[in-house]
Amino acid sequence: MPARPADNASILLHGVDFTSAPRSKKGITIASGTLTGDVFHLTALTTLNDFAAFSSWLALPGPWLGAFDFPFSLPRALVSQLAWPQHWPDLMTHLASLSRATLRETFKAVCDARPVGSKFIHRAADLTAGSSSSMKWVNPPVAYMLHAGAPLLLEAGVSVYPMHQGDPERVALEAYPGMLARSITRDSYKNDAKAMQTPARAAARAVILDAIERGNYPHAIKFDAGSFRQDLLDDASGDLLDAVLCALLAAWGWQRREQQYGLPPCDALEGWIVGAPAATTNPSQNI
Repeated sequence: MPARPADNASILLHGVDFTSAPRSKKGITIASGTLTGDVFHLTALTTLNDFAAFSSWLALPGPWLGAFDFPFSLPRALVSQLAWPQHWPDLMTHLASLSRATLRETFKAVCDARPVGSKFIHRAADLTAGSSSSMKWVNPPVAYMLHAGAPLLLEAGVSVYPMHQGDPERVALEAYPGMLARSITRDSYKNDAKAMQTPARAAARAVILDAIERGNYPHAIKFDAGSFRQDLLDDASGDLLDAVLCALLAAWGWQRREQQYGLPPCDALEGWIVGAPAATTNPSQNI
């Protein structure tokens, strides 16, 4: 399911920092730009305050490639255990039919029946990217992010790689900015609570920004912040920086569009996180 052929100058790249509860004080944040050689140039930062605005944004014509910070699917082992649909579009339709309360109760029942230390089931990509299980409903509530976001991708008719072929000029990849950030520093760089927005976290944002500007991290895409550099440093929530990290992963994937966006062979129900290394453990491993 390759993207429509386009050169770097004609493709718009987006990084999307998602929230399962968009509102005026914390919206869905999008970093957009273009790629010249190995340099991603940031041209716009956008904040959307509700899902209707997000759906309208998804409908914007391409060609574009977006990297989205929310899980696109669930572990196959969990889906099989629950006897839910094992074809991605059908699974997303089923998820959309459930309330958040039902989703939480269902996942909690699964966790309660599992031994201490291995409550959550993980996808193979979670294990290599260091991301939370997509069935986790708190700290962070990525299950709610999946529930809110992935069905909207299906509804918008975009291509969701590698699970679903939609519009080849609008392509969505799953991203995890924490993976990229941790490749630079293990220090905390963000917090939504004002009391936790410390000088140390501001310093960590500066470290990350300096590294990505120089391309000094494993994915090696250099970053040109343009007029937005101070905004990225000043945003203590980290939403703007997370959107940029997703955009850099989109750029990395776009460079590898002829090689499946750099994704290794993977389960088409579970999907993969762009830029995450190939699995070295059994894909069905649960932790």
